[in-house]
Order: sequence, then structure tokens, then C-alpha cells
Amino acid sequence: MPSLPPHSEQHPLPPGGLVNRLGVAFMHLLARLPLPWVRAVGWLLGQVLHTFAIKRRRIARINWGLCFPQDSVPERNRAVHRHFVYFAQAWLDRGWLWEAPLATVQKRLKLTGDLQALVGNEPTVLFAPHFVGMDAGWTALTAHLERRFCGLYAEQANEGLDHWMAAGRQRFGQPHVVAKRQGIKPLVAAMRQGLPLYLLPDMDHGMRDAAFVPFFGVQTATLMSLSRLARLGRARVVPVVSRLTREGYEVMVMPPWPNYPTDDAEADTAEMNRYLEGYIRHAPEQYYWVHKRFKTRPGSERSFYADL
Repeated sequence: MPSLPPHSEQHPLPPGGLVNRLGVAFMHLLARLPLPWVRAVGWLLGQVLHTFAIKRRRIARINWGLCFPQDSVPERNRAVHRHFVYFAQAWLDRGWLWEAPLATVQKRLKLTGDLQALVGNEPTVLFAPHFVGMDAGWTALTAHLERRFCGLYAEQANEGLDHWMAAGRQRFGQPHVVAKRQGIKPLVAAMRQGLPLYLLPDMDHGMRDAAFVPFFGVQTATLMSLSRLARLGRARVVPVVSRLTREGYEVMVMPPWPNYPTDDAEADTAEMNRYLEGYIRHAPEQYYWVHKRFKTRPGSERSFYADL
């Protein structure tokens, strides 16, 4: 099985054109700045994205309106505006997550909660929802804990970006990273060997290995991979939720879900969404609202995004 690029404390400039090189050089620079400066640049970038990424802004507003119908239009728009700021800040934070010294990274990433759940070699799937700090969660685990972890990597179309992201996600702890195209067998094997799998299954990727289950009261195409992988790996599910803070990130390890998985993958997936709703309500602006979460519809139901 081919491996992704090995860890390097200072990543070389990636292959590709001038734009790739300038972009990564900019992230190198951000890694050396105080965190308040990085967040200030992220705030400015958030304003730009909110103003000019018109389609994504509309998607986020539609998603928010479906999930929080009790909010007025001004309340929804303010929340989406804040989301774009968090989104931009979290993206720029990858500069220091993947480039700053280990001591700096560990200081800015606070790992809390049921850390005892990660002790030992019991097969475990880590349910890591798509909050803006999802990469901070992975880095916190690999930078703070001795245990090796397993992750699923979706290769990027842009070669330079792919090189930089892959190297950044393998900085600490010698993780076992499996490319998506390799399928589930390497993931199940790694879990059975005691490597917790960091899984982000809360997106709409169509109806392959998915079911329509409620998400904030809306029937939503949701991947059943969490339940199925947990059953195949004979693993328990431990949620890991990352939240952006002024000091960096708080990464919370929660107790394993009781009686999960069961023999009913669809019921398990509905239960996953019920848990997820609770996590989102604690920091709603930090969830990944710019994705078309409701793009797949039952039968001939009209798309919520048809007028974009």
C-alpha cells in the first residue's frame, strides 16, 4: 500500500505553479505570527469570503434556515456571517497546525474530556463531525497522545495543495493514513490492530451507502459508514468535537456511545444525527454550513438549492 509523504518539521514548497507556492509560503509566514494576528487576518478573509462567495453564502443561509427555522432572517444572516469568519480563521490556522513548533501546537490545542476512553488498544471509531476545527481535532490527538491513529484521506485535485495537506496531517505520531480510493479493508484492519479511526461521516455524498434519516427535522441523505465500520471492526464509537476558541481550540473527547452500533445501520445513523444535533447546538456557527447538506432529496422532491 503506497504511503503519503513522510513527516517533515519544515515542509518544502509543494509542486505546482506560482499560486501554489505563494499560498503555502503565506501559510509558512502565518505559522510564525502570534495567534491574535492570525485570527485578525482570518477575520478579514472572512469578510471577503462572505461578500464575494455569493453561492456559498446562499447555501449556508438555506442550511441554517432549514435547521433553525425559528430564527428570523436577520438572525440567520448574522449567524452565517459569523460562520464565514470562523471558517476563514480555521483555514488559516492550518498554517500553525502544520508548520509551528510542537510546543506551540500543544499549547494552543487543549485536549479535554474522557481521555481515558483513548487508553489501551480497544478497537475504536472516533466520530469527528465537520466543525471548522476538524483538522485541529486530528492534530490535537496525534500531538498530545502516544497512541497511533488511523485516518481516511481524500486526495485533492490540486497537486500542490494535496502535497501540503497530506504532509501536514502526518506531522505527529506516525499516523496510518489511508487514501479513500483504497476502500475500507485497510481501515478495518487498522482498527482491529488497535488504531482508532478518525471518521467524518456527516456529509451528503448521495445515496451510496446512505439512508434518509432526520437531521434537525429534515429527511437527509446520511452516510451509514459509522455504524458499518464500527460493526466490521468490532469497535465502539467515541465522539471527538473540536471548537475554535480565543486561545486556539478545545478538543473534547466524549464517553463512548452506549449500545452502539446495533444490527440496524439505518437506526444507528439516525442516532448519530441526534447526537450530532446536540453537539451543533453548543456552537452552531462553527459547523460546516457551506456544504450542500440537503442536496439529495427523496423521490422527486424539489431541491432546496434549485434557485441558486
